[in-house]
Amino acid sequence: MTTRSAKRVSPVRDGVGSSPLRPDGVPKLRGEFEYAQDLTAENMLWGATSRSPHPHARILSVDIGPALAIGGVHAVLLADDVPGRALFGLEHPDQPVLASTKVNYWGEPIAIVAAEDEDTARRAADAVVVEYEVLEPDIDPEEADAQDDVFRRMKIRRGDPDAAGSVVVEGVYEVGMQDQAPLGTEAGLAVPDGHGGVDLHATSQFVHVDQEQVVASLGLRSDQVRAHPTGVGGAFGAREDVNLHIHLCLLALHTGQPVKMVYDRSESFTGHVHRHPARMWYRHEADDRGRLVKVEARVLLDGGAYASTTAAVLANACYFVVGPYNCDNVFVDGAGVRTNNPPCGAMRGFGAVQVCIAYEAQMDKLAEALDIDPLEIRRRNALHRGDPMPTTGQIIDTPLPVIDVIDSLAAMPIPDSAATLPGGSGLTTEKEHVRRGVGYALGLKNLGFSEGFDDYAQARVRITDDGAVVETAAIEVGQGLVTVMAQIARSALGISAAEVRHVDTSKIDSAGSTSASRQTQVSGGAVLEASQNLRDRILVHHGGDDLSDDGVLSEGEVIVPMAVLAAEGWSETVTFRHPPTFAPDPDGQGTLHADFAVAGHRAVVDVDTELGLLTVVRVDTAQDVGKALNPESIRGQIEGGILQGVGLAVMEEIITEDGVIRNPNFTDYLLPTILDAPDVEALLIEEDGSWGPFGAKGVGEPPTISSTSAVLAAVRQATGREIPRAPVRPEDIAL
Repeated sequence: MTTRSAKRVSPVRDGVGSSPLRPDGVPKLRGEFEYAQDLTAENMLWGATSRSPHPHARILSVDIGPALAIGGVHAVLLADDVPGRALFGLEHPDQPVLASTKVNYWGEPIAIVAAEDEDTARRAADAVVVEYEVLEPDIDPEEADAQDDVFRRMKIRRGDPDAAGSVVVEGVYEVGMQDQAPLGTEAGLAVPDGHGGVDLHATSQFVHVDQEQVVASLGLRSDQVRAHPTGVGGAFGAREDVNLHIHLCLLALHTGQPVKMVYDRSESFTGHVHRHPARMWYRHEADDRGRLVKVEARVLLDGGAYASTTAAVLANACYFVVGPYNCDNVFVDGAGVRTNNPPCGAMRGFGAVQVCIAYEAQMDKLAEALDIDPLEIRRRNALHRGDPMPTTGQIIDTPLPVIDVIDSLAAMPIPDSAATLPGGSGLTTEKEHVRRGVGYALGLKNLGFSEGFDDYAQARVRITDDGAVVETAAIEVGQGLVTVMAQIARSALGISAAEVRHVDTSKIDSAGSTSASRQTQVSGGAVLEASQNLRDRILVHHGGDDLSDDGVLSEGEVIVPMAVLAAEGWSETVTFRHPPTFAPDPDGQGTLHADFAVAGHRAVVDVDTELGLLTVVRVDTAQDVGKALNPESIRGQIEGGILQGVGLAVMEEIITEDGVIRNPNFTDYLLPTILDAPDVEALLIEEDGSWGPFGAKGVGEPPTISSTSAVLAAVRQATGREIPRAPVRPEDIAL
């Protein structure tokens, strides 16, 4: 593998290793930042969607007459009005743009409306009359598995099936359906160009894939649809799939006017995918010193009605089924099934979260069975650089400081043992019923896309009168990408004046998705290479030996001012690819991933064993980050990721009944607030050698993977109960 690193790290202001102010931070704080919900255009119409009230039904007839009769309605469109491909999908097209013969999940779109204002559009959508033949929904993933109604099956076979350990622990685990719960709902604006084309501005994590799907369904040439990056109020995977994008463009082209849509909160719960619910069976066998001999697992994910990314999420779940631990004999069967439950897809951690809950519970069971300290049993089994992955056999050839993470957790001071009183007022229980638990968990995750996917990103760096400008289609979803890309350019060029500008799909090639913890490494890699190449070309052309804010230098003197460089039009465009990966063989073996990251968490939880209430007091962490390009931004990612993990551990779950979401609002779908936020100490473990820019690794997903597991481990330690499910409920503790 080729290790890419900067030939030079210039000590410029706000460069790599510093934590400059985010350029979008103050505007967001003041409410001045323009999100997709804020977009407007002259003569703009509003769009709305008519959705199915049934999770499974045949469509017998649709009457749009009552909707068209409402004053101010400009269009009501059905499936027959889709001029191109009737189906769309992130990985393969299987989802109708508008349902025509059957609905397969609650809230599936049937008709779209454009009207002069938002209220009229919503009233018109409600006025569409649909006659259904209601069908029994298929909601049991076990039954779907038995009927072979699957999106993908996975099989991993590595080692000796007859291998056996002297200590055996088993467990059955379950994870509920979590929502990404972004504060900003789905929104967008489509503007027809007057020549048969359209400009789309919509919440997204991957504008080039959005554009491809829109083009196919509109039946247009690729150059006729331009997708623009726009302000996104959170994502976490919810913006990977198309939702209102095609609908907006259909209405805009049909009416000849700009059309805007904004989902309300309830509609957002039906308008994006969720984290896959999981059922998992595990068997760990170890020797008498606690070293893993064999791991067997069965993983079942409920993908809901349409494919989305279920195949890739299942792959991740199966590939990381053992976690960051050595084991020579691993046997896994996985299935991602189709049901009439809400569609599931990408969410932060992407399959690794669910299995971490199971394998870390198994490691704690082994530690208890052998009377070994929970961190010690993890230390004895820790993966190292140069080891094979336990599932795929791939040799880990990038840094993986599992032992450093474990030792960092062990060295953290044990907090004050004085217990809090869960339950809000502190008057709900007596102190003798409160027990404090301390739990540990480690998580392992790949970085970047895998299994042979052509994972690349393009970036352009230009010299202007204002300094360096980085052009990209990589989406900023709040993670700080615009800050770190500018830092990379500053350090590589030696110019402190640098900014990032987003450009549409017609002006630059893809940057790939803002997912898989990949953008800092892949788009950042493109920025680094473009900046290095541009600097070298300028210096060779002008015979200088350095570049600064003032221009080209020779022996410390300016020989070409920056204004001259800007006038000369210097720019460099680079398409960066990470080290190659390959598809698995029939036993799931091979070089499938480009890089890995490990994180560990220690949770301190106070549990009221009488009432089943709890308080998460602390969640401390040590995380493998490669090189910390922006330490404060990383800590922000860590704190946010931990709170999402805490949410899954103790309160967040979409409740469905016969395929219908019963809590599609923030009153009944419980989210941790600042009052629920635990104290956090975050240690950044830096180890050079990754192929990311300056040795950096992606940091977005690892905080969520093992934080949930650590909280559950602490509840187990406090109560002595198995706690095999997330989120944990009061009855799991008190009954």
